[in-house]
Amino acid sequence: MTETATIVAHHHPERHRYELLDGDAVIGKTLYMPFEDAAGPLRIFYHTKVNDAYAGQGLASKLARAALDGTREAGARIVPVCPYIKAYLGKHPEYSDIVVTPRPEHLALLP
Repeated sequence: MTETATIVAHHHPERHRYELLDGDAVIGKTLYMPFEDAAGPLRIFYHTKVNDAYAGQGLASKLARAALDGTREAGARIVPVCPYIKAYLGKHPEYSDIVVTPRPEHLALLP
């Protein structure tokens, strides 16, 4: 089992993602697409993955929390398309004030 205390979440805004790092190794990520609407900036979260070797340690939750807190701190709102992010938000109502229901124009931006 890997020691999770050394694993940190890091934002890469130029790559539109948050990463989990174990030293220099990227062991997880959540991807988003930035979007601007009349109400302000959005981050459309569409994919989250943690390497299988690190499964079962609560790291996806650590990553989601960092990404959602970072989104709030940036003054943006969250459009949850990723199944993991949607599930996380369902268990964490403290983010409900910054959640936007996905619309067709959001989905059209995704790879």
